[in-house]
Amino acid sequence: MATRALWRTGKKLALVSTALCVGGAGATIATSDDPATALKLFTAIPLRLVRDSITAASIVFDYEYSLWGLDEGSVEKSKVKHEVHLRSARKLEELCFRNGGIYIKLGQHVGQLDYLVPQEYVETLRASMLNRCPVSSYDQVCQVIKKELGESPDKIFSEFDPTPIASASLAQVHVAHTIDGQKVAVKVQHTHMTDTAAADHATVDMIVNTVHRFFPSFDYRWLVDEMRESVPKELDFLVEAQNSEKCLDNFRKQSPHIADYVYAPKVYWNLSTSKLLTMEFMDGAHVNDVKTIQRLGIQPKEVAKLVSQAFAEMMFKHGFVHCDPHAANLLVRPLPSSKRSILGKRKPQLIILDHGLYKELDFHTRANYAALWKALIFADATAIKENCVKLGAGEDLYALFAGILTMRPWNKVVDPSVDHLVIKSNDGDRSELQMYASQYFPQISELLRRLPRVILLMLKTNDCLRAVNSSLELSHSCSLSLVSIVSHS
Repeated sequence: MATRALWRTGKKLALVSTALCVGGAGATIATSDDPATALKLFTAIPLRLVRDSITAASIVFDYEYSLWGLDEGSVEKSKVKHEVHLRSARKLEELCFRNGGIYIKLGQHVGQLDYLVPQEYVETLRASMLNRCPVSSYDQVCQVIKKELGESPDKIFSEFDPTPIASASLAQVHVAHTIDGQKVAVKVQHTHMTDTAAADHATVDMIVNTVHRFFPSFDYRWLVDEMRESVPKELDFLVEAQNSEKCLDNFRKQSPHIADYVYAPKVYWNLSTSKLLTMEFMDGAHVNDVKTIQRLGIQPKEVAKLVSQAFAEMMFKHGFVHCDPHAANLLVRPLPSSKRSILGKRKPQLIILDHGLYKELDFHTRANYAALWKALIFADATAIKENCVKLGAGEDLYALFAGILTMRPWNKVVDPSVDHLVIKSNDGDRSELQMYASQYFPQISELLRRLPRVILLMLKTNDCLRAVNSSLELSHSCSLSLVSIVSHS
């Protein structure tokens, strides 16, 4: 019954939204500075909503029909559920790529929710969303630059490479040289991102709320709320520029002992706007490129220590945290002022890129989050529960929250014989957690609904840092730096 109702509701949503869009389209197109573009947007948005409705209904129907009548806990149901997860993940992947824009950002978010959504979704979306981002044509890039700066790239820069060196969901980066010969990286927003963002959010919000109405255990409204708040900031490159300068200023003022070891590219403000960001070009090794790091004379363990310390300082001292520290956004180079040691080694400098997504943690949240990590490190079950409750997990879901933070089952979380400064979990732990993610999906969904959104982004940051440290094949974590910070706070 719920599935048939959802099918009917999806069709109604598509028809109503199309009617609303068409009703307002005439006036908007007539008054638009670019009627052709306005017409294109107004025809694309209802089509996206129709795709959303059909995809959502198809996924829900697949779960309901395929799992109907199968015994809970049976081998057959586990097998079928895996197949449905995989089919549904591929449908969601196709939807994100067909709609583009904000949808790719949504797919990237889901792909980073390791152990919070079924692993089939994580593996499918993580593999594609970061590697198959859209690429704007050079003509589109020229249009953006001319609109933002008043001239074409060849008039503003002495050199401008038409082929991007990187492309992401919201923008792509080109190498250029300024008129005075400085090598720069020019980040150009994909065309019409801001034009479609509000409508995309509205359609996604409508679908998620509709699915939740019929299937209360599926509650990912928090993800839509988070994207509604964060994406507009990420689409304003002047905010990103301000964040990068504030980040470095925090290290200079509050963490002077490591300020020289953390760097962000210089911003060329005269060549930057809300849709165009010109920065100093940075040479360095990606933080997960161990071989190149070693060739530079830098020890990977020193890099792991620096990354951990830098982000621990952000979380627990500055209260201003870069929330997207995956490997592509972290470079390493030899500290410019350092010399090789007798053994030929050099000290590392961490270069942080892509400052579009930051979160501020107030003192109360920082104190509770730090106290929770301290309790996790010392396997203090009482303190773990107390601080999980303070952060919003509740007395019924605190163990689940601790397990998500540490990537360990509860019996390992409170085991004093386990080295809690080691971030690596073994294959058995990972399999157990993957099983929990599927078995306790409603509880995980409820936990994510309860937690403050800033803590949800800390979970994402925590996962990114864990992946970085894992790629360096070391056992250091931000917990290592946390011990020192908490003990002196």
